[in-house]
Amino acid sequence: MGILKKEQQALLKEERRILNDLQMALVKFGGESEDEESLRHSIQQIDELFLVVVVGEFNSGKSAVINALLGQRVSEEGVTPTTTQIHQIRYGKESEKTLLGDGQIVLTYPIEFLSEMTIVDTPGTNAVIRKHETITAHFVPRSDLVLFVTSADRTFTESERVFLERIRDWRKKVVFVINKIDILESDQEVAEVESYVRENANLVLGVLPEAFPISARAAQRAKQGESGLWEKSRFASFERYIHNTLDESSRLVLKLLNPLGVGNHLADKYLKKAESRTLFLKTDFDLLADVERQLAVYKEDMHHNFSFRMGDIEKILLEMEKHGQAFFDETFRLGRVFDLLSKTRVQQEFERQVVADAPQRIEGKVNDLIDWMVEFDLRQWQAVMEHLSGRRREHKDRIMGDVGTGSFQYDRERLIEAVAREARRVVEGYDKKEESKAISEHARLAVAASAALGAGALGLGALVTALATTAAADVTGVVMAGVIATIGLFIIPAKRRQGKTKLMEKIAGVRTQLIQTLHGQFEREIDHSIERIQEAIAPYTRFVRAEREKMLEMEGRCKHLKLEIDRLKGKLENI
Repeated sequence: MGILKKEQQALLKEERRILNDLQMALVKFGGESEDEESLRHSIQQIDELFLVVVVGEFNSGKSAVINALLGQRVSEEGVTPTTTQIHQIRYGKESEKTLLGDGQIVLTYPIEFLSEMTIVDTPGTNAVIRKHETITAHFVPRSDLVLFVTSADRTFTESERVFLERIRDWRKKVVFVINKIDILESDQEVAEVESYVRENANLVLGVLPEAFPISARAAQRAKQGESGLWEKSRFASFERYIHNTLDESSRLVLKLLNPLGVGNHLADKYLKKAESRTLFLKTDFDLLADVERQLAVYKEDMHHNFSFRMGDIEKILLEMEKHGQAFFDETFRLGRVFDLLSKTRVQQEFERQVVADAPQRIEGKVNDLIDWMVEFDLRQWQAVMEHLSGRRREHKDRIMGDVGTGSFQYDRERLIEAVAREARRVVEGYDKKEESKAISEHARLAVAASAALGAGALGLGALVTALATTAAADVTGVVMAGVIATIGLFIIPAKRRQGKTKLMEKIAGVRTQLIQTLHGQFEREIDHSIERIQEAIAPYTRFVRAEREKMLEMEGRCKHLKLEIDRLKGKLENI
């Protein structure tokens, strides 16, 4: 780029830093390979010669304009799409042609003008071979100046407008060359065509561009000896612009501004993509929030119904306490003193009068509770499955596209399908009998463990019987010891009061222990049910949250880079 002043060197250093930061951001946030390549070329281009890219429809006279500008025939001209490859025209001591591959050819000529810049001749933007357009579109981001050649007989066609919009997105400096004005009949027609091009270009680009109406063919003939055609060609003003207006300082500013234009375009593109994805992810957060609300309501309903059903069990145990009091009043009296001598008989009477059918009733209530819980759990899985399936159907079009290509939709769609598939698998394979059996076994083992009883093959009812009769045996054993030792008129009533109090304490303890054990175990079953659903949707939840954090970080980074680019552009434009 030649010898730069200290201020220019500082600006160049700052530009490299900003563009390198953007390059790292694209890598981090999964930028498209074409965008990364465009940015990489723009950074490399800072150290290269000023690059003028000539674009336009085939047969608009692009090659003729280049030949007239260089004063000799370096590009092939014709009425068909003759330029089928990109030609880079550079300075060289000898005229040479080098094939670079990928549709590119380097032509060197000993023309002094080319020592300051490289000119690129591109295929027509409306060529039948669409590969030409692709090559051109990839090369435009690397340009420092775009010469947009249009023909005076068909200015601003639809294909030209579309291609100009692409150039606009890259924030390129565009100069219009209106060729073939020799086919127009008057200066007024030339002025009208020029005005038409400038006004329409302004609508697309947002700025009023320079426009030069010329006749490249007349200019070539003038330079080859027909001097009378020079003024008619109107080529002089265009040539002065290229040689004089674009002096070294102007070329430097454009050279530095163009990579910033590319950077600004990419920062804006990925900012919009991040904002679009963040907005799009709201659908996922709404879905997950709906599932969370469902689980919260599910848990609340479970607790409410559980408390109600546990009340039935507690009622049975309270009745057993009441029967226990009546049992002591009836059994521990003087008239039955000899019955008290048989501990076995007392215990049997306790089982018949106090325990009675309480264990069976409790077991029945617990089984009802388990059946309700299993049914409720199944319905919740079905609700989650229907919710996911319904949301997927509702947003099917948006899920499959709308925010660009890449792993975002694939991962998102794959995870939604995985969650729905897991929910469907659980629902379709849900064995109520096995689920009930497992929960019942957990409850039985919990009661046995809390009472330090060997569970063995006993059911929950048998464990309740064991708990209650063990309590009775403990107390009656104490009472019997006193009765046997001191049978008397006043001893039995005192022992009755003492034993009754202790037995009530024991039975109350059994009731509290059983309720707390069942309550704790079923709380764990409820939590386990919710955890299973949360575990099923966890990968999807993690993806959505991680993706949102990534998009928010990407938004912030792109906004910061856009501000830095705008600030540096301001400095460059004030040089």
